Amino acid sequence: MPKKEVKVLVEKDSKMAAKDKGTSGMAFFIVLASLLFLSNMAIAETRTEIYVRFFVEEYTDQASGYDSKVSCRVIALERVKRLLLEKWGMVLEGEMKARNFSLTKNQIIPLTAGLIRAEIIDEKWDGKTYYLKAGMGADPRDLIILIYNLRRDLNKTQELEETRKKADEAIEEVERLRRELGGLDAKEKNFVQYNRAINTLSAIDWMEKGFAWGIVGEQKEAIGAFTKVIELDPKNEKAFYNRGETYRNLGNLQLAIRDYDRAIELHPKDARLYGTRGIAYGSLGDHPQAIKDYDKAIELDPKDAEIYVARGISYRKLGNYQQSIQDYDQAIQLNFKDATVYFLRGLSYYNLGDCGQAIKDYDKAIELDPHYAMAYGARGMAYLKLGDKQRGVEELKIAASLGDEGANNYLKSEGIIR
Repeated sequence: MPKKEVKVLVEKDSKMAAKDKGTSGMAFFIVLASLLFLSNMAIAETRTEIYVRFFVEEYTDQASGYDSKVSCRVIALERVKRLLLEKWGMVLEGEMKARNFSLTKNQIIPLTAGLIRAEIIDEKWDGKTYYLKAGMGADPRDLIILIYNLRRDLNKTQELEETRKKADEAIEEVERLRRELGGLDAKEKNFVQYNRAINTLSAIDWMEKGFAWGIVGEQKEAIGAFTKVIELDPKNEKAFYNRGETYRNLGNLQLAIRDYDRAIELHPKDARLYGTRGIAYGSLGDHPQAIKDYDKAIELDPKDAEIYVARGISYRKLGNYQQSIQDYDQAIQLNFKDATVYFLRGLSYYNLGDCGQAIKDYDKAIELDPHYAMAYGARGMAYLKLGDKQRGVEELKIAASLGDEGANNYLKSEGIIR
């Protein structure tokens, strides 16, 4: 793809326009917006500008005798984030209505919290009063794309919604305890509860930072954020799971499995954890162990089509084609519109020598996804095996034109193309 010239246009809110402070934080927001833009180049290829909306809010927290700069910062940052997320929620709700998307502000806010970070621009502390100014900036068009894609991941959507709900509960707990600690009958346990609530708020901030860093591909920073969550809350299985996912994205499967192990210890009834660990074992080539995890995941959630697909892949890797077909059958019953499952089942039929049934599955995969290059290539090989060279070559040429390197290499090796 040819390089495109990218302009960055920045719109400041009224506070930002009135003050020169904070321009040092502008570079971060421009970089973030650029990353969002570049991550969606395939969707928005004709765009040559990034339009950054840049919101800034301030908050002043009056410390009590039991507060520190750290606790005041945690409280102030959560308060500022709420103001910023409200602004972003209103902007994005309007933008989405214009595009006939049906998400409300309350649905948008938790997702936005996991996509862009509040960055501290300025802070002051004199031992009694803590002042904080922070901002959030990004291109709304890219955020809409990311939110739309994120909504497809029901687990991640639910996780972000639960995280924001916990933030609501924690800030309410902080305010309640502040009132109680201000009284004459304050008890030691109130101080313990207060510190725990502060740690919860801090952990939530790090969790959302981890999500945001992961979205823009800053995997090492995401790992650092999830590690901070674990330090603050050692029993947070979601932090172990997300750090494991990040390790897996980096290809460090052993560390990923170690984190999945810990997450499972903390939440042994979560089918997703076993399924994800199974995928990691499968990537390591340990398909017997992967199948054990898939078995447990299916026991806990027998309606997850993706786990049947994953187990089918492992059975096929072990040469158990009949069992893999049974798993693909079950996945198709649960999600009959997934082209990949038909393609995979076709491969197993091909491995069994049933090219006729394999071709039927490749037909269905291509019907569901007319640009499925590998399905054309596999169908071409099946026709060749049946002795229909002309049809086989035609299919392989289509596959090659769609970017299937295997089909392209085969045609070159046979002297059909140069």
